[in-house]
Amino acid sequence: MVLIYADDAGFGDLSCYGATKVKTPNLDRLAAQGIRFTDAHSSAATCTPSRFSLLTGEYSFRNPGATILPGDARAIIEPGRFTLASLFQQAGYETGAVGKWHLGLGKGNLDWNGPIAPGPNEIGFGYSFLIPATGDRVPCVYTENGRVVGLDPADPIRVDYRKPTGPEPTGKANPELLKMHPSHGHDMTIVNGVSRIGYMSGGKSALWVDEDMADVITKKATDFIDRNAAKPFFLYFATHDIHVPRLPHKRFLGSTQCGVRCDAMAELDWSVGEIVKALERHNLTRNTIVIFTSDNGPVVDDGYKDGSVENLNGHTPHGGLRGGKYSAYEAGTRMPFLVRWPARIKAGTTSAALISQVDLMGSFAALLGRPLANEAGPDSFNVLPALTGQSRVGRDHLVQQSRGITIRKGKWKLVPAGAEIRAAAGLPTLSSDNAVELYDLERDRGETRNVAAAHPEVVAELTALLEQVKREGRSRRG
Repeated sequence: MVLIYADDAGFGDLSCYGATKVKTPNLDRLAAQGIRFTDAHSSAATCTPSRFSLLTGEYSFRNPGATILPGDARAIIEPGRFTLASLFQQAGYETGAVGKWHLGLGKGNLDWNGPIAPGPNEIGFGYSFLIPATGDRVPCVYTENGRVVGLDPADPIRVDYRKPTGPEPTGKANPELLKMHPSHGHDMTIVNGVSRIGYMSGGKSALWVDEDMADVITKKATDFIDRNAAKPFFLYFATHDIHVPRLPHKRFLGSTQCGVRCDAMAELDWSVGEIVKALERHNLTRNTIVIFTSDNGPVVDDGYKDGSVENLNGHTPHGGLRGGKYSAYEAGTRMPFLVRWPARIKAGTTSAALISQVDLMGSFAALLGRPLANEAGPDSFNVLPALTGQSRVGRDHLVQQSRGITIRKGKWKLVPAGAEIRAAAGLPTLSSDNAVELYDLERDRGETRNVAAAHPEVVAELTALLEQVKREGRSRRG
């Protein structure tokens, strides 16, 4: 089982979902050989909450700590918590996490110069190679199985998100040293010519090079497959692309018609192709499930002047949906979602079933024949028949999170008053007030017509259902 989890890739960023200015042949091949979903969702419109939900099977709004974390945050998934990784590990699988983590590490006041725990290795992953938080946050180093890679003990790392840790230049004070300038925030310690969020000193021998990041983590992922090809394995490969700072390798620069953001998308597609090649090398294609999806909706300007806005050239990352990253509208959580499993899934299938990434735990527990304990995956439903194309029906309802929470049921989408973040991600908003909003997604996919006044009974039903989900602390029964 390979789960490829992209960062900030929107519903319209893949050519198999309609993009024309960027080509994604490897992702298109997954779609052609498996099933492509048109109503699949992350549980939140931002990264940490979605990752928390995917791995725990619990809506992230239930955990107040599951917000966008600084790079020095403590681990928000505690050791002993049942996770998607521990599900596979307990079933005898080798488990690995490679790439972006952003779920916190350690117990607070972390010393980056010694063993780093707890982390993924304490919640079900036998192997880990991580970008600890995000590319735009310090520390700008990799960790492998709880240790910073390539660290010189004579040059210890110091990290602080409140005050400088040394004399290192910053983007705010030394803009002349930058090869990419911030558009907002992102003006603290400079690493590799890019100023970041947070302050860092030391660790010079361990610092990553952004342009090489996709190569480094993709190689670690394929190495994991090579080592474990003779055993059952679960690989969680979380790419950094297409998150900021967008600095794809030079071989991808200019490879698309919509600027560096799309060039990073082409790099992401290359990474997917390398994973597929590794499976093919070991004749694992037929019986290996490969899932591709993203953590939240798209954003164009997310803190750096990288030309993404100016060079978009008609590309629509949101794919005709409303909103994007941070948003309560559909583009915030409706994700590209591809599943390939030649042994079980008919090639070239498209499904409109309503599913969520939070359902992976419940679905794979069913596949592995391992019933979930009552406290495990409280919001994770078994949608395996939908995931494999055996059913057109997914879940009954779905809670979506931005800074507030919204709810979907069937064709209806309810946005409670105040749930939307106005002017999210630089995309135009279509509502000027904080009134309750109701949308009929069958007739109005772009959420342009608020029909709450015409359907008070639906507003009442969905409001009551949302309050029930919040109040009961779980939505899965049994």
